[in-house]
Amino acid sequence: MYNDKVVDYFMNPRNVGSIATANGVGEVGNPRCGDVMKIYLDVDENEVIKDVKFETFGCAAAIATSSMATEMIKGLTIDEALRITNRDVANELGGLPPQKLHCSLLAEEALRAAILDYRNRKDGIPHEKVCAGCCNACSEYEEEEPYVSETSRAAD
Repeated sequence: MYNDKVVDYFMNPRNVGSIATANGVGEVGNPRCGDVMKIYLDVDENEVIKDVKFETFGCAAAIATSSMATEMIKGLTIDEALRITNRDVANELGGLPPQKLHCSLLAEEALRAAILDYRNRKDGIPHEKVCAGCCNACSEYEEEEPYVSETSRAAD
């Protein structure tokens, strides 16, 4: 069901844990499957992501996409990280089964929620007053069409 890269990122996840001094934290969940992702950012004065960690409760694909997303954004600026989409995460993992593509979207939403939290904190909005990111309704970014892998297109 999963390719070798997805299995590797599930069995050997990178960047697991939390950052006590994070200046951006995003938590999102999917009520359908029960997956919950939390991403912690440590952003420097030049808006470069110095460190990133994640905590995920979910399936193999949820853990693999969380891990890959954190690998992809470490060292990027906030603006560069915002360009990372669920498609990018899924492609970097070599693809996901169609029924697991929602996990890559959850990783994108957790990243965006963490960046929104970082920007709100920078603007002086207390962390407690920031949207929890549970439904993506507060996102300032346009919603993209769902990702459909080449594999699932071929099956249609």
